Amino acid sequence: MHRLPILLLAALCCPVLAPGSSAQAERPNLLWLTSEDNGPHLGAYGDACADTPHLDRLAAEGQVYLHVWSNAPVCAPARTAIITGMYPTSTGSQHMRSRARLPEGMVMFPQLLREAGYYTANNAKEDYNLEKPGRVWDDSSGTAHWRNRPQGAPFFAVFNFGETHESRIRKRPHEAVCDPAEVRVPAYHPDAPEVRRDWAQYYDQLAAMDRRVGEKLAELERDGLERDTIVFYFGDHGPGLPRCKRWPYDSGLRVPLIVRLPERWRHLAPEGWAPGGRSARLVSFVDLAPTVLSLAGLEPPPWMQGGAFMGPREAPPRDCLHGFRGRMDERYDLVRSLRDERWVYLRNYMPHRPYGQHLAYMFQTPTTRIWRELYDAGRLEPPRTFFWEPKPAEELYDLRSDPDEVVNLAASPEHRGTLERLRAAQRRHLIEVRDLGFLPEAQIHSRSAGSTPYELGRDPERYPLEVILEVAELAASPGKPAGEELAAALVHADGAMRYWGAVGILARGGPAVAAAREELLRLLEDPRASVRIVAAEALGLHGGQAERAAALEVLLSAASLETSDVFTAILALGAIDALDHRAAGIAERIEALPTEHPKVPRRMANYAPRLIDRILEELRPPR
Repeated sequence: MHRLPILLLAALCCPVLAPGSSAQAERPNLLWLTSEDNGPHLGAYGDACADTPHLDRLAAEGQVYLHVWSNAPVCAPARTAIITGMYPTSTGSQHMRSRARLPEGMVMFPQLLREAGYYTANNAKEDYNLEKPGRVWDDSSGTAHWRNRPQGAPFFAVFNFGETHESRIRKRPHEAVCDPAEVRVPAYHPDAPEVRRDWAQYYDQLAAMDRRVGEKLAELERDGLERDTIVFYFGDHGPGLPRCKRWPYDSGLRVPLIVRLPERWRHLAPEGWAPGGRSARLVSFVDLAPTVLSLAGLEPPPWMQGGAFMGPREAPPRDCLHGFRGRMDERYDLVRSLRDERWVYLRNYMPHRPYGQHLAYMFQTPTTRIWRELYDAGRLEPPRTFFWEPKPAEELYDLRSDPDEVVNLAASPEHRGTLERLRAAQRRHLIEVRDLGFLPEAQIHSRSAGSTPYELGRDPERYPLEVILEVAELAASPGKPAGEELAAALVHADGAMRYWGAVGILARGGPAVAAAREELLRLLEDPRASVRIVAAEALGLHGGQAERAAALEVLLSAASLETSDVFTAILALGAIDALDHRAAGIAERIEALPTEHPKVPRRMANYAPRLIDRILEELRPPR
């Protein structure tokens, strides 16, 4: 696949026209108003605490979409899904602030709009986990605006509002407008004053964001463009509070989406669209790019994995939505989720890791800190305890009876059919998109050297996903006996198989580690660093003194940025942190580890230092 033919195809589908031509005037302008870290907590969605009159008016003039998922519950991978119309798990860009490349010929969707004569303006957040394949925007800056376009050119303009971002929810001092006593505390959060205050401030910030939306809509009206412009409003993922942001539940993935079509463009609306209407259609972030292309009169390119939900290229409705969780800043995890109109299913591939791994940025939020303090003091009961504990292999929730997703029905015989149906749908999706999450992050990049992660994923010789997935599912089901299968994986020729074999032993604890002692000791010298690290963590946690000493040496070596890539270093530091007091004897050597290196990407520069600080904080004696 080569870039030139694809761009020529786009030009043929919707040829570039001179500004001011009559044909070009028959193409809609497209305006995106986006906000950060907020779910559908708006008046238009029936939230009584919300003070959002401008968005409520937009909804009355447009249509509200009730079931929309952002694919990822954190900004960078969520925005990566938007800009490509592809699942980041398919392009190797699912990990927070990673940087992967697209194959030659694949572009980001604003490039197709530019080729077709649209002026594209982004004000101003990008935050993609992919390298930009050439010039994406005509202007991407704090001054980008439709007003800067050539005369007569149609525009695609994005304005991003940060008022609702996680950092604004916890910013103090803050004079509360919303009464903390009036907010609804979800069942997974403790009902503590700090939690209520954070939720109340969240609503205050929603009101501030709504005012920004109103200002932009007023600008559009003053410029006489309201009748020519299709307006979208959406949030980029769930609220910036723990167990919402960063977690692929409905609480972390569900976002508001409102679309307004002026009268002259109503022929582009889907069947049943009406002002003030509410749509139960399932919509995903990978659907946004093909939808915009469809509205602009362009055929979405074949590599896009989403489907248009408006315009002449409208795709059939989805029957489910897909979400994912990979590395969140400095902590590794692997979760895949799915929902239909009623049910949410999660598959936890690292069940031995607690939900609430310590993320330095997340712990700046008062809710996170008080929640952990109450848990450590033994003052909480389920379901408020779950976040700090190891995860089950599978989770199943009924959104009709349990919108907070706290009653796990995965073990319920009554719901076995639903579980099996959603489990099968999730597995089909992994295979269809060639999910790269079953490779350790360092292996994604080493195996794709000379090509791209996307191409690696589609090469069964280099990435035998079906075989790896079978072992990963066994490894991540610690309640199932899998001794022979895991033993075979530990000596497999493929490093990903050995990795998952070691994960399976680690997840099963002491008896499994004792039974695989000799194999794990051999893996301390494995050519793949990720395999050495997991074997070392298992032996460090459950081995004897000699095994622990050998394991710590392996982890210390892998944790150095001087000898390891950053992906390997943070995997090793996370394993050392999991050893807790067992690593006390190497505290001075941990303190001596380098905290920076020129080869570390700038966007990931603080991850190793955060882990080192956390480890030392836990190992130093209290003063």
